[in-house]
Amino acid sequence: MGSDDDGREQDHQHVQGSLLYVSLKMENLNLNLNPIHTQLFPHVYGSFPLVSSWNTDKALSMERESATMWELSFVLPPNHDTLDFKFLLKPKDINTPCFVEEGPTHLLIGGALHEDAGLALFRFDNDDEVLKYRVFVEARRVSPFDLAASWRAYEEQFHLPAVRGIPDVSIHSELQRGSEQVSSVSLELDIEHYVVPSPTHSASSDLVYAANLTENPRTLSSGSGSDSFSIRDFNVPIDQLATEMEARVSYPSKVYQSPGMVKSKSVDTISLLQKGDGWRSHFVDRGVGFPRLTKSSSSNAFTSLNLGSDSKKSIPEAAGAVAAAAIADQMLGPKEDAHLAIVMVSLPARGKTYTAAKLARYLRWLGHDTKHFNVGKYRRLRHGTNQSADFFRADNPQGMEARNEVAVLAFEDMISWMQEGGQVGIFDATNSNKQRRKTLMKLAEGRCKIIFLETICNDVDIIERNIRLKIQQSPDYAEVSDFEAGLRDFKNRVANYEKVYETVEEGSYIKMIDMASGHGGQIQANNISGYIPGRIVFFLVNTHLTPRPILLTRHGESQANVRGRIGGDTALSENGERYKKKLAKFVEKRLKSERAASIWTSTLQRTILTAGPIAGFPKIQWRALDEINAGVCDGMTYEEINKNMPEEYESRKKDKLRYRYPRGESYLDVIQRLEPVIIELERQRAPVVVVSHQAVLRALYAYFTDRPLKEIPTIEVPLHTIIEIHLGATGVQEKRYKLMD
Repeated sequence: MGSDDDGREQDHQHVQGSLLYVSLKMENLNLNLNPIHTQLFPHVYGSFPLVSSWNTDKALSMERESATMWELSFVLPPNHDTLDFKFLLKPKDINTPCFVEEGPTHLLIGGALHEDAGLALFRFDNDDEVLKYRVFVEARRVSPFDLAASWRAYEEQFHLPAVRGIPDVSIHSELQRGSEQVSSVSLELDIEHYVVPSPTHSASSDLVYAANLTENPRTLSSGSGSDSFSIRDFNVPIDQLATEMEARVSYPSKVYQSPGMVKSKSVDTISLLQKGDGWRSHFVDRGVGFPRLTKSSSSNAFTSLNLGSDSKKSIPEAAGAVAAAAIADQMLGPKEDAHLAIVMVSLPARGKTYTAAKLARYLRWLGHDTKHFNVGKYRRLRHGTNQSADFFRADNPQGMEARNEVAVLAFEDMISWMQEGGQVGIFDATNSNKQRRKTLMKLAEGRCKIIFLETICNDVDIIERNIRLKIQQSPDYAEVSDFEAGLRDFKNRVANYEKVYETVEEGSYIKMIDMASGHGGQIQANNISGYIPGRIVFFLVNTHLTPRPILLTRHGESQANVRGRIGGDTALSENGERYKKKLAKFVEKRLKSERAASIWTSTLQRTILTAGPIAGFPKIQWRALDEINAGVCDGMTYEEINKNMPEEYESRKKDKLRYRYPRGESYLDVIQRLEPVIIELERQRAPVVVVSHQAVLRALYAYFTDRPLKEIPTIEVPLHTIIEIHLGATGVQEKRYKLMD
């Protein structure tokens, strides 16, 4: 007896926390129908909360499941489990003729029909024929959590998008919507009229010298009034380093090529040089920045070792492939491979610092803790900015000693940061001879893995442009009023480096040869293995300096935006319809001379509809540009999530970056699926218009503006606003246009 009471109490508690999901079905039992009867469709009407009206005009239409089966699903809230209703037959779009079933109303109590009413009978006026339908009821208790999971499926099944049938790739096409065509007369708009201020943390419209954005020295003494500076303990005395790193004079060469270099006309060619048995192909990375894992002798579980200050920041802000590769690789590699140093090598004005900054931005966006250490910045802070070309001569012992000292200082700062948990350090200096690189490899032994990244440029026009930009932007020439005098001095500095330059042939290295233009060039990789080095090579293959704009915009306001619901695949609201016309005018005006531009959208109809009126450009749909998948919360409002799933609501509120919707995605997941989009945006040489969604555009914007991952969920990307990101040799600039309120 007591056990029965306990069972009823548990059932009562179960019922209290759930809703009643009802599936009402009718099966047509009539084999031979009058043609007139085939135009009549089953409907349901009845009491609250199904219809709340016995007016046949408000009856709910049942949906066809098969040739003979019709179905209507609905949810009864708690305390409303009793419902009476009737069936009727009428055309779909009009209310007459209408035929109500014979007999009393059906009574549904707790998900079951109260009486034996398994049939619904319909008799027609002046007709002896009776139509018979068998009635079924399926009911079950569901939680609000499970109910939300069916929202997206319902939307897709019963409310088909207006863009079905549009190909994934369409060339010079547009959606034909009659009055939505854009008149050429309206293109004479002043796009500058729509410019609005960018956020304070955005990419500046002013030119910024890339080296100024690198890490500040840790160990330069300040405030002491002394001319000396401190260097942390290291294995090689500084006077010995100065002697060892004294450059040897050699004959300059116009084209720096290593033995075995393979010439390629394709930018996507990677030529791997074999160095005897030491050559390795692209295999699994040996791990960057992760604590080493080992199996306990008394357990099958893996345990983390050495989780001190060295590993506090060692877990990358990553998901998917990045996290999986780093975890797996850490179990294979030696200790020093837990940190990776990318050591730049090149002559001045070859794009070395620009490449280093771009690579650091890419790795940070993927979730790897990466910092950029520029030796030139250290030199300027220690020795000032008024050093002439003579300071950089190989036969100037004072200059050589000063430059070697700051190089070691910067390298030691990088190592110290790695020992605190840093993953990838980029050491930015010319490192132009073998002796300097040999010393760096000695300093790195047992502490980090080194990969040399050499940038070689033989295009005299690009070199001349870079030199002129250097004179305009570098602090070294900020106090030089005579531009031509600064130009001559810097060219003399380059000549001093050319006399002692030795191309990289030792260790692990990547060479970028004539890659700046994006038209041809060559990548060479030697002794490169692992996930992160592999991603670096892939990224560098697709980068170039060709200036071009990238326009980012959200879709026009959708019907879900109006209702405050997340996700879904709804069409545009009235405001969204207005915005898509304004966007088409803007794009045609802004890109009127850029016929190679393209339009990218997600596969959801609100972005496809928004881009529809834009004429004259190829349109490409990317699944990767779809909005963040809200899983079971798709189609809900945040208020509904807070009410029905308070724990999920609080978890998201605490950490929006890592929070993953149940059966959905997190922001880190979105970043992982956007990597191919980033690579293709880097590879493009023509403008691209990206019409996507808030979470996706936040992640893309963070990449281009080098915003920290933790800020991505709060980046401002308003509706009806265009964010123009301009990429080029001078870095990234931003401009915003607000077309509508």
